[in-house]
Amino acid sequence: MPFKATKTDTAKALTLEWVLHVKNYGLTLDKNRCASCQICTLACPKQAIKLEKQPKTMGEKAKKAKIDIDLQKCNFCGICDILCPYGAIKVAVNGKHLLSVVDKESFPQLIRDVRVDASKCPTDCVECEKACPLDLIKVSSVTPDGRAVQHGNSFEQENPEAKLKVDVQKEYCPCCRVCEFKCPEGVMNVRKFLYGKILIHPEKCPEGCTDCLDVCPITGALYLSDQDKKVYPNETFCVYCGACKAVCPVESALELNRTKISHTPLRSGAWNKTLERLASPIEVTKELKAKGARRARDSVEKRLGWRTA
Repeated sequence: MPFKATKTDTAKALTLEWVLHVKNYGLTLDKNRCASCQICTLACPKQAIKLEKQPKTMGEKAKKAKIDIDLQKCNFCGICDILCPYGAIKVAVNGKHLLSVVDKESFPQLIRDVRVDASKCPTDCVECEKACPLDLIKVSSVTPDGRAVQHGNSFEQENPEAKLKVDVQKEYCPCCRVCEFKCPEGVMNVRKFLYGKILIHPEKCPEGCTDCLDVCPITGALYLSDQDKKVYPNETFCVYCGACKAVCPVESALELNRTKISHTPLRSGAWNKTLERLASPIEVTKELKAKGARRARDSVEKRLGWRTA
């Protein structure tokens, strides 16, 4: 048991801490980055994380669900940290960001595959920076000696040797692909790490309800139809986080199923139970069968000395 256990809840962050003999464990939830989605609540093996719908004031937009973490249940395993699509949760040991389940190779990491070819960017273009719904992209100009120059319409004439530099904060990026579609072709290449299917039944939506649209953190993932004034999904940009599902007032009006999670290779079975809570049973079965086949193949190759291409 810890010598000291504290929980601090402010407008900007929720912080939990354990003080032990030789180690201090800390968990910080950045409320500005948190979308109050369903991922951490589903992934937590201790059921320590809860979401609570917030009351809605007539005439105002819906508020994202309130997230809370039970200090008595949390054991600082870091699974919520690993799987948060928005990088809003950080777990630290003695002040350093440390994920023991990853270090022990018992849990995978999400593959945030974002590639940028700045050489294809028009010199005056900042479309990706303006398009990012989470303000995670910054476009700058750098001279060959590393000196930053002011980026603008005339920078090429004033600094002919300067190159464009596009910085993406990948650890916070949910890979929505908005930047990829807003940029000239070939500049941004983004691969999603959460795949799925979202379906909204407009006939079940309350008249005038836009709660899901109000809380969606990704611009364009949901939109309001001009024809029937109902909300519909755009799966090109949806990251299947479940922030919309968490606030939907009608349980059956919005269906969300995650079908695939792109992650680093893994041999441990600890991930399987988490996968069962996050993804649909059919897709879980597919991944487990694939893993079983790989293990069987590796076992045969090792026993017989076979090598495959």
